[in-house]
Parts: sequence; structure tokens; C-alpha cells
Amino acid sequence: MSPANGHANDSANIPTTAVQQIAPPISDTNIPTALTLTATKIKELIANLEVPFHPSVIEWRVTNTSKGGSPRGQVMPYADQRAYTDRLNTLVTPAGWTRRYTIHTSANFERSKDQKIVAKVLVTCELTIFGLGSHSATGEEWADDDNAATAAEAQSFKRACSCFGLGRYLYYFTGTWVDLDDRKRPKTVPKLDNWATPEGWRRGLRPHAEEDSQPAERTTAGTDGHGDGHRNGNGAGDQGASLVREIEQMERALGKRMYRGLLKTLARVWNPKDVQDPALQQKVLAHMQAAERGFRRLGAALESVGPEALTQILRSLKLQSIDRVDNLQTLREIVLALETAAEGRAVKQ
Repeated sequence: MSPANGHANDSANIPTTAVQQIAPPISDTNIPTALTLTATKIKELIANLEVPFHPSVIEWRVTNTSKGGSPRGQVMPYADQRAYTDRLNTLVTPAGWTRRYTIHTSANFERSKDQKIVAKVLVTCELTIFGLGSHSATGEEWADDDNAATAAEAQSFKRACSCFGLGRYLYYFTGTWVDLDDRKRPKTVPKLDNWATPEGWRRGLRPHAEEDSQPAERTTAGTDGHGDGHRNGNGAGDQGASLVREIEQMERALGKRMYRGLLKTLARVWNPKDVQDPALQQKVLAHMQAAERGFRRLGAALESVGPEALTQILRSLKLQSIDRVDNLQTLREIVLALETAAEGRAVKQ
């Protein structure tokens, strides 16, 4: 029996060929820190970053469970962040890349699923691969989770890696339903499609090239323990449609100005349906969720200082109303100014 969140195979005995299948020998892709890569080398490096992980390092997590009848669960594949660092070390050596983390904590707000007042831990990872450039991404986790910082850190790192193509293939999985035991662990785990293996990928197989063998068993998956939503086979379009719906639902919470401002700035579109890249869809949604949290913080601060303080701040920014704000930076300035005013009033009282 395989554990609920165990390896597809026993990773304790990973064959030495596994590393060889992950990437070419290090001498072929070694990148000194100061080297300016040629277009050919850049193309080669990106292609090697995109190659799927060896099946021996893939783990499976139950993301959804059925209601009634025999216990069944939806399992999703994922890789520990060590697999990502191993790939980078193999391709560019430990001296060929760096990462930097920034940690923030949001204000407390009500969690919709249980109406509990709680904050979120937000971790931003800036990943730099010398010769390619830098990408950053943010991970988040509820602050009442004992491993909130660790989970958010792993999420942000893996999301930043996906911007370079590393691990991005995992976004094509939507999950497969399997039988669970009495402890809600999968009795078996799915076999990876050929396109999701290093050998199949290098033969040119891609997720859209194979038919979904069990469409009735596939549904859009939620996020895994690190917050990474993945997709599989022809379900890629389903997950994309789900993200688009989530983005569209943010318009009511943000208002048209902020909603369209973020779409235009991040994706250069007016309609979220025009965003085809899954990583970009998630980035847009993450920024919109950050804006929603910002408006909640603004509302909380307003209860302390009143609308007059907000009017003065808006005038200093040459804005007629909060409805005219269309970017996160301006919203952040307003919120911080309001919260500072609220703290000052609290001290006087």
C-alpha cells in the first residue's frame, strides 16, 4: 500500500540513472556566474529546465475526497522543493543561481470557510539564474498553521521556478480519483503518463498529445499543501477555465477600476479569458487577492479614523475617491497611511 503523500516509487533507493535522466552531464551545461550565455545556450538551458522530474522523486497528495459510498480521493502529483534545487544544482551548479526571500504578514481578517479571524503569512521568493535573469513569486499560508512559513516558502520558490519552466509541467494535472483506505490514504497511485517522464518528454510527447483515458475520473483540483494547483492531460483547459472564473469573480470585490488596472498591468488584456498562460493566470489572481486583502485592511482602519482621514490622504495623492485606485502600490500607500493614522489616534486615547 502506498502512503497518502508518499513517493510513486521508493525514493530511498533512487537509481543513479535517475539523475542522469533529469539533465545532461554537468559539464554540458555548467554556467559560470559571470558568463553571458549565447542564444543557443539559453535555449538549451531552458529546454533542460522544462524536462519533467524523474518518477522516483514524484509524490502524491490527496486533495479532494468523495462524499458517501466507498471512500475515494483525488490525488495530485508534486515534487518536494529539494527536487527543484537538485535540478538547478545539476544544470548550473550551486554557484549558478541564488534565491532571496521576503516575509510579510497580512492583517487579520475573517476566513470564509470557518469564519475564524486569522492572518496570512506571505513569502516572496526572488530566484536568479545567472545568464537567464530573475523571477519572483509569492506563496501564502494561514498563520495558524504550525508550518505556515515553511509551506509559504516552498510554494513561493516552486512558483518562481515555474517561471523559468522548471516544474511547470505539473500544472497540467487535474487529479485522478483512486480508492482510499480507512485512513483516507490511497490504496494505489496512478502511473504517470509518458509525457510526464524525462524519456517521453525528450521524445517530444506533450500533455495535449495524449487523450485523457478516464475523463469521468478527472476534475479540477484545488491547491496542494504548498498551494500549487496542477493540471493533467486535456484537463489543462478545465483548470484554466477555473482560474478565469476565479479572476472574474474578483471584479465585484475590487471594483472595475482596480480589476481592470491589474489585468492591464500584469497581462496586458482587458478580459481574463484572453490570458492563456497558466502561470500568468495564477499571478493575476494572486495580485487580485492581495488587492482584496488591502481593501479589507483599509475598511478596518476606516472604522478607527473615519472618512475624513481617507479624504485627506486621497487628496494628497490627487485622487477623487478610493474607486479611482487601479494599482497595488497606490492602495498600499493609502492603507499604510490610514493604519498609521489609526495607530496615532489609539496612542492619544
